[in-house]
Amino acid sequence: MADRRRARPAEREFTITRVLDAPREVVFRAWTQPTHVAAWFGPGGFTTPLSTIEMDVRPGGAWRATLIRDDDGVEYPTGGFYIEVVEPERLVFTWGAPGDSGEESVVTVVLADLGGRTEMTFHQAGFTTDESRKNVHDGWSSCLDRLTAQFEETTS
Repeated sequence: MADRRRARPAEREFTITRVLDAPREVVFRAWTQPTHVAAWFGPGGFTTPLSTIEMDVRPGGAWRATLIRDDDGVEYPTGGFYIEVVEPERLVFTWGAPGDSGEESVVTVVLADLGGRTEMTFHQAGFTTDESRKNVHDGWSSCLDRLTAQFEETTS
């Protein structure tokens, strides 16, 4: 009998790469400490209050955060579980809306040491539709622009 499972199409995942003006230990903390996450997490036009962020950064530990749209206060809770934590070079975690039986994807963040700077490779996979992949890509792209700008501001 033939295996009817199908691989997910490559277009249902994406990768974003940024070079950050900070050592990778600092970038790792930006991903794993709530006070740092609150400063950049969410696309432009959103705020993520520190009071909404919980992070148990260990394999099997949970994380959650609530993005709030600045113009109307609509809340977007998100969260998941850590799959792999290798300080200061790699994080793998699930991402989705808590309590939503819909889509959950897997994020992998790899931090490469560039001698005082860090190459961050962000990969997310597991989308069920091309539309959701595009929307999430656009959101993360804006979010990672905010993270990049945060390091540019602190080093200039």
